[in-house]
Amino acid sequence: MTELPFPIIFQNNHFIIINKPAGMPVYSNRHSEQQSVEDYFPLLSKRKEGPWLVHRLDQDTAGCLVIALRKQALINAQACFENKNVTKIYWAIVKGKPNENSGLVKLPLAKVTKNKKWSMQHDPKGQSALTKWKILGTNGIITCLELQLLTGRTHQARAHCALLGNPIIGDRIYNPVSNKNEFLQLFSREINLPLSPPLFAQAEPPAHMLDFLKKCHL
Repeated sequence: MTELPFPIIFQNNHFIIINKPAGMPVYSNRHSEQQSVEDYFPLLSKRKEGPWLVHRLDQDTAGCLVIALRKQALINAQACFENKNVTKIYWAIVKGKPNENSGLVKLPLAKVTKNKKWSMQHDPKGQSALTKWKILGTNGIITCLELQLLTGRTHQARAHCALLGNPIIGDRIYNPVSNKNEFLQLFSREINLPLSPPLFAQAEPPAHMLDFLKKCHL
């Protein structure tokens, strides 16, 4: 490996933020030959220790992914996540159009396994999950939503869009009628950590979302 398969959209002495491609896992897996973000760490730093993933993205989700180059930077950044001091903005192309222009999904989520497959479902006894949303554009048939994840639950954006009644296009877990060849229409648009100096990056939409964004008049 001599070239990175993803763009670096922010870099300083402590952090790198990449625009992760959809379909690329973040963690290495010795049982798979597929290249992960971690597999490219030797190209990001020559230090004996690190780099480290500050957080994760689903394999099918593109966009902003923060990588720490120093151990103390990792600790500081993870503290921001633990204290819910991170601003995380996602864009999602969903089926239909919500009845309102904005809102808040406040539905706890719990992991449910059925027929050896798992998903996150609404459960009053589950972990609290909060997602602010607003419409960025729509043609009435599909809609681009801006999602601000106020908590960091697994599959939160995907589960909450489905619970809103507007599942994400290409989501074969929460929108089973999706075309099997269709990419998940979700990406991490923006991330902001209140460190010193502040850590901020904004990613460009992946190629597979561009046509859908045009249809939403964006």
